[in-house]
Amino acid sequence: MSLVSAASLRLVGPGGSTPADPARREPDELRALAERAARDLEGAPALEIARWAAQTFGDRFCVTSSMADAVLAHLVSRVAPGVDVVFLDTGLHFPETLRVRDEVARTLPVNVRSIRPRLTVGQQDGQYGPRLFNKSPDDCCQLRKVEPLERALTGYDAWAAGLRRDESPSRANTPVVTFDARRGKVKVNPIAAWSQKDVDAYIARFNVPVNELFKQGYGSIGCWPCTRRTKAGEDARAGRWAMFEKTECGLHV
Repeated sequence: MSLVSAASLRLVGPGGSTPADPARREPDELRALAERAARDLEGAPALEIARWAAQTFGDRFCVTSSMADAVLAHLVSRVAPGVDVVFLDTGLHFPETLRVRDEVARTLPVNVRSIRPRLTVGQQDGQYGPRLFNKSPDDCCQLRKVEPLERALTGYDAWAAGLRRDESPSRANTPVVTFDARRGKVKVNPIAAWSQKDVDAYIARFNVPVNELFKQGYGSIGCWPCTRRTKAGEDARAGRWAMFEKTECGLHV
């Protein structure tokens, strides 16, 4: 890991989570907020959507990032300096991805929370057998992504994700704001309506950190065992779990 400030990057172990706040909103109130915002903010600029979330939820709002790029973290930091950015450190990331995480923590006005699974990769191998990602990628994602996210979101009422409608058919109907009934939280997708051209323009305008693997033919970047380069004509996420009938890790379904 590169040298970064402890104030800007927190490595959160298996037991770590944001403490629950007794002042949190009830699920029915959150659902109503999300439904109203989905109507009112559809078609609004991404920065306005992010501002609504930051003003509505304050410290109980965070950003999640896979560190493929820092577009969402940068965007939200413009309206909510110091916002928490949750990164799921699976133990199986490309080195290039960890370098983006460290650069975000070092250069942006955000607080990166690097969340680790309950089991190290070695412990998981010992308990479930080696290379679980080859035998049962859903179980691997559950252990290394989904469960850590559940812990990480404990103290928040709302979270932002960088989902875009143009990424794949499964994301074509992504709303800008929705209620995540499974987690009982509001999910905000400020750049849902952006195209890849919009993303590229934002990166160029603000010199946003980007994963170097994009220059090597990767269209979407996850854990190294389950990510390959995309081929001409494939959608951006075609290189994820290419040997399986799987298109999502479980974080967004």
